[in-house]
Amino acid sequence: MRIDFVLGTVFVIPLTQMVFFAFVVQLGSGGASTTASAVAFTALGNAVATVTYSSVFSVAQTTDSEKFQGTLEHLLVSPANRLALYFGRGLIPILLSLATVTVGLVYASTLFGVPIAASAVPAIAVSVVLTAVAMVGFGLLLGGVALYLRTSLILGNIFLFVGLLLSGVNFPLSQLPLPLQYAGDALPLTWGVAAIRASVAGDPLSTLLVLWGAVGLAAGITLAAAILLWKVFEQRALSTGSIARY
Repeated sequence: MRIDFVLGTVFVIPLTQMVFFAFVVQLGSGGASTTASAVAFTALGNAVATVTYSSVFSVAQTTDSEKFQGTLEHLLVSPANRLALYFGRGLIPILLSLATVTVGLVYASTLFGVPIAASAVPAIAVSVVLTAVAMVGFGLLLGGVALYLRTSLILGNIFLFVGLLLSGVNFPLSQLPLPLQYAGDALPLTWGVAAIRASVAGDPLSTLLVLWGAVGLAAGITLAAAILLWKVFEQRALSTGSIARY
């Protein structure tokens, strides 16, 4: 990845996204106290949601690059361990995701008035790490789906905006119709946002353990599904002798 892309992802995208939705909230809220709390809620949610750019897009587009550059065939016939291959794809995006969310939280605290106590930092750190891993796992899953598609860009964009709508980023999930709440519960971002909100709020350890377990479960499920999709694709491609049909 180019350094300007990395710096933009870490420092610029979180700020612009948080400022945009903060202005939207200010325009739509009534009363100074209501506006302040709503802006803080939205800023914190978007600080976490910016992880999508570094986790979903960069990971899913790896599949596109391999197809276009002609390296996917070499991967399919190589004896490389597939689990190691997937972890290798996700390592740098996990680190980039950690940096993005951390910078977003700094913006939320210093620019948008989100109170973050020093005692909450360890819980926040655990929540951020789990969220980054889960979202990279989700990016790997979309990359696995993209094996069967021409490109992952459309898929990534769809889930970017679905996450903003259904994951409790800009408003509580409870404000959505019940079917959409269930759909939101199926997204790793929902549980990551909830875990970080609970950590910032200083919720008890019992609550945090439940949320951390949900984020970890989401990470495991998405990674397992991604590897399964890869294995099915690999078997079908090897049996036909070509990946052209995909």
